[in-house]
Amino acid sequence: MAPRVDDIVRLCCEISAQDQIKVAVKSSAQAAAMAGGAAFMGGMFAGPPGIAVGGVAGSLLAGWWASGKFRPLPQILMELPPQQQRKLYDEVMAVMGTLDWTDFAQLVALVMSSSSLQQQVTAALLNYVTKELRAEVKYSD
Repeated sequence: MAPRVDDIVRLCCEISAQDQIKVAVKSSAQAAAMAGGAAFMGGMFAGPPGIAVGGVAGSLLAGWWASGKFRPLPQILMELPPQQQRKLYDEVMAVMGTLDWTDFAQLVALVMSSSSLQQQVTAALLNYVTKELRAEVKYSD
């Protein structure tokens, strides 16, 4: 992987670790299917009232099931295949413009010293995570 791409991915890991961002990638779709399936089954057995009861019960069950499925964003970013890391790099570089750095430490210092730039990088990261990975984002308490 190109060093500059690696630096940007590591920067995103640093920012998301600092903000304690966690995401659920596959669990959101599975939980939604579970809630929808329960509403469908309730409707099959009890008609319209069964849809309501099944939907509520399925949503509660899906929420409980998915509650432990969130993983730290840095872990997910480091597991991305190179082509997805490159897409993340492109998204972040679009907001960073012509910022130049020599190594990872300098990059972190440059970005962290500017709250505006840090917010723009965070927004680009979250945009990538929600659109490209279709992930649900959660900030830890």
